[in-house]
Amino acid sequence: MTSRIIALILAFSLASPALADALQSLKTFTHSARTLSGSFSQTVYDRHHHKTQEASGELYFSRPGKFRWVYRKPYEQLIVGDGKTVWFYDADLAQVTKRKMDQAVGESPAALLAGSNDIDKYFDLRDAGQQGGLDWLEATPKNKGGTFEKVRLGFQGNTLQAMELKDNFGQTTLLTFKGLKENIHLKDDIFHFVPPKDVDVLDGS
Repeated sequence: MTSRIIALILAFSLASPALADALQSLKTFTHSARTLSGSFSQTVYDRHHHKTQEASGELYFSRPGKFRWVYRKPYEQLIVGDGKTVWFYDADLAQVTKRKMDQAVGESPAALLAGSNDIDKYFDLRDAGQQGGLDWLEATPKNKGGTFEKVRLGFQGNTLQAMELKDNFGQTTLLTFKGLKENIHLKDDIFHFVPPKDVDVLDGS
């Protein structure tokens, strides 16, 4: 599940009048934040809404298409998108999986934060109203064979505060973001990944 939280391109086209509020927040966010850094907390619930997993770490994005998603607790995992390839590194398993960026689109939502302007190419969008003090946008994949049934993005003003993902197994993953900083300088090498020696490298394309 966690390795698929990071590979969907966040994009935006023209908002229809019915979606104006939620999509305007998304449009402003994606067009104004060329780089982004901060921390996240992740909680996974089963179909009965019982908590099954908690994790936390840091995130870094540079549009278009580059991101670094670092899990610190309870295990170490690294996901890096360099604009062409997405690398998933599991330190405990000593295993790396790589996928082409365009093949990962729509399967997991962290690249939803890193991309260009075509989210409606892969998703049907609708304003999901207000909940918990946030304005929510719901994105349903047009490709029904993907991992996720729907993705929700929660905004406060034009600032992304939360992301909620429901997968095809009934699990819900809630991501909350803290300390997000927009348009700071990020070195290019943090979006470059070279597999460590003595690890298995799998091609998931």
